[in-house]
Amino acid sequence: MIIKKTRNVEEEAIKVDGVKGITRQKLIAPPDGAPTFTMRKFTVEPGGYTYHHTHEYEHEIYVLNGKGLAKSEEGDITFEQDDVILVAPGETHQFINNSDEKLSFLCIIPNEE
Repeated sequence: MIIKKTRNVEEEAIKVDGVKGITRQKLIAPPDGAPTFTMRKFTVEPGGYTYHHTHEYEHEIYVLNGKGLAKSEEGDITFEQDDVILVAPGETHQFINNSDEKLSFLCIIPNEE
């Protein structure tokens, strides 16, 4: 068993085209001995957004604080603290912080092979 403080996990800024105002922490990942899933924490600054993308695996999201807009093939959906989100395999999606406060969420994905 591994127990650690999120404040002790390196926070990395994601600075690539298609992303704005995002930092990521890999809270639990293969280097920790996790054989199947990676747990990541994303923080999105006001006005920031994630990639508009798709992939062939699902992921689950738990919103820790803040609120935002989830863009999907079904349209734009608002979300807020304590909401959970399932992104289905192959679903195009993006998360936007359209508020004046920071947005943070956990995201669980399968480990890359």
